[in-house]
Amino acid sequence: MAAMMWDPEVRARFAERVRKLTADTRPAWGKMNASGMLAHLNDSYRLCVGELTARPKNVPLRYTPIKQLVIYVAPFPKGAPTAPELLARCDGASLDAEKEALLANLQKLALVQPGDTLQEHSAFGMLTHRAYGVLVARHTDHHFR
Repeated sequence: MAAMMWDPEVRARFAERVRKLTADTRPAWGKMNASGMLAHLNDSYRLCVGELTARPKNVPLRYTPIKQLVIYVAPFPKGAPTAPELLARCDGASLDAEKEALLANLQKLALVQPGDTLQEHSAFGMLTHRAYGVLVARHTDHHFR
């Protein structure tokens, strides 16, 4: 079974990875520095729980089976198009503030229960609790690799 962000062990592993990041950590996740990457992840979590909205896109990812393939199977490509709302804070982000926010957001995600209403994803549309949990975990892992 795919890792889900709703699993406490998965969140704990991500929390450990966050704590290890320093200002000197070399980016291995593309163009973003550590603080920008954390700001991006924080905003993606805020999108999930409805604290941030992003304009919906009419893209093939919204439709099954493509949605399922991307969420559960296909590797996330580097440099894939990203909602501007999830990039807006990357350049001016503070590493310490984003680390603290990410750890707090992991705690907020711990409160999400099956049946809770989650925000529509801008690219994937409406997602089940399970699909959103897998997507958020895979997206986080993608940026930490």
